[in-house]
Amino acid sequence: MICGRFFKKAMNELRRQAEYITEKAIKAVLPDEAVRRALEGKVFRGRVVMVAIGKAAYQMAKTAREMLGDRMDRGIVITKYGHVKEPIDGVECCEAGHPVPDENSFRGAERALDMVKGLGEEDTVVFLVSGGGSALFEKPLISGEELQDITEQLLKSGASITEMNTIRKRLSGVKGGRFALACAPSRVYSIVLSDIIGDPLDMIASGPAYPDSSTCEEAIKIVKKYELKLSEAALECLKHETPKELGNVETVITGSVRELCLAAKAACEELGYETEILTDTLDCEAKDAGSWLAGIAREHRETDRKLAFIAGGETVVHITGSGLGGRNQELAMAAADGIKGMKAAVFSMGSDGTDGPTDAAGGYVDGETWGEFFAKGIDVAEVLCDNDSYHALESIGGLIFTGPTGTNVNDFACALVEPKI
Repeated sequence: MICGRFFKKAMNELRRQAEYITEKAIKAVLPDEAVRRALEGKVFRGRVVMVAIGKAAYQMAKTAREMLGDRMDRGIVITKYGHVKEPIDGVECCEAGHPVPDENSFRGAERALDMVKGLGEEDTVVFLVSGGGSALFEKPLISGEELQDITEQLLKSGASITEMNTIRKRLSGVKGGRFALACAPSRVYSIVLSDIIGDPLDMIASGPAYPDSSTCEEAIKIVKKYELKLSEAALECLKHETPKELGNVETVITGSVRELCLAAKAACEELGYETEILTDTLDCEAKDAGSWLAGIAREHRETDRKLAFIAGGETVVHITGSGLGGRNQELAMAAADGIKGMKAAVFSMGSDGTDGPTDAAGGYVDGETWGEFFAKGIDVAEVLCDNDSYHALESIGGLIFTGPTGTNVNDFACALVEPKI
C-alpha cells in the first residue's frame, strides 16, 4: 500500500474508509504518467542533462530516466532524506535537509551547477521540479547558518509559502530564475509538479527556472510584517532584483491539488458518500481549518445520508509552543472537540507523505477521539497552544503514516459524516 497506515487499537468502519480514500487519492496523483506525457515525443538534439529537485524528485527522475534512455548524458536527484529508494542508472542521488536547508542542500546545488556548466545552445537541461525544492536545492548568497536561521524564523512566523519564497529567492544563487541563467545558453525544459495553490510557477520550489513576479519592495514589507531579524548582508540581498525575463526556458505543469481533490472525491463516491469539494485553495491557520471542517460536519449531524466534504490546499501553523507536529496533524487535532460524540471523522494529510518535521503524513480524529484524550488527561487546547499534536495523536493511534509517496501536490483534508440512524 502507498498510504493509509493508521495506528489504532481497533480500526472501525470510518477509519477503514479514511484509509481507502487516502490511498486511492495519492495513487491517482503519482507523477509517473504526467512525466511520461511531458516527455513523449520530445526531440532533444544536443546533450541532455537531467536535474530533479524536491520531495517528488526521485519518482519523477526514475520515470524521466526510462523515457530519455541513451539521450541522457548525466543527471542528479536532490530530494529529502529517506526518499531515495534505490539507485537510478547514470543518475547521482543526493538527500538533503527539509524544511530547513543543510550542507547537503548546498552541496547538491553546487553539483547540479557543475553538471550544467559549459552546455551550449543545442543542449538541454531537463529540469524536474516539485515542492520542497526551496530547502533542498540551495546556493546561499549569505552564510549558510544565517540562511538556516531566517528559514526557521519564517517557518515559525506563520508566513504563507508565497511570502516565505519571496524572501528566500533573494538570498539564493539558484532561486527566482537564477538557475535558468546558470544553464544558459542551453535550453531548459522544466516539468513542474505543483504544491502551491493556484500553481504559481515562480513560487513552486521558489522558481529556479521561471521569471520572478515578486519585487524587492514586497520582500522588505514581509520582513517588517513578521519582524524578521536579518543581517545587513541579508538586507542588502533583498535590494537586488531577480530576473523578470528568461528566454531559454519552456515549462510544463504536470499536477496540482485540484487533481488530488478530484481523486479523493471519486474515492468517497465509490464508498457511497455524497461528496462536495469545498475548496482547493485552503490557505489559513491549520487549527482554524480544523474547526471549520468540524463545524461543517456538525451542521449535518442529523443527516440520513453519507456525506463527505473535501478541502485541498496548504494551511500554516503559527508556532507558539515547543511541541512536535505538522499542519495536517494540527488541523485534525483542532477538529476533535467539534465532532465529539458524532458518527463523523476528520482527517488530513500531506500528499508527499510527510507533515512538518515528523515521520507522519497527517492525522485522523473521529467522534470517539475527544473521549480518548479526556481519558488520558490530554487537554486539546493546551496541545494546540504547545503545537504538540504529534504526541497527542500518537497516544491514541491517530497518526497517519505513509512513508514517502513519490508525489507532492499540497494537502487534502476530509470530513466524513455518517447517517445518524
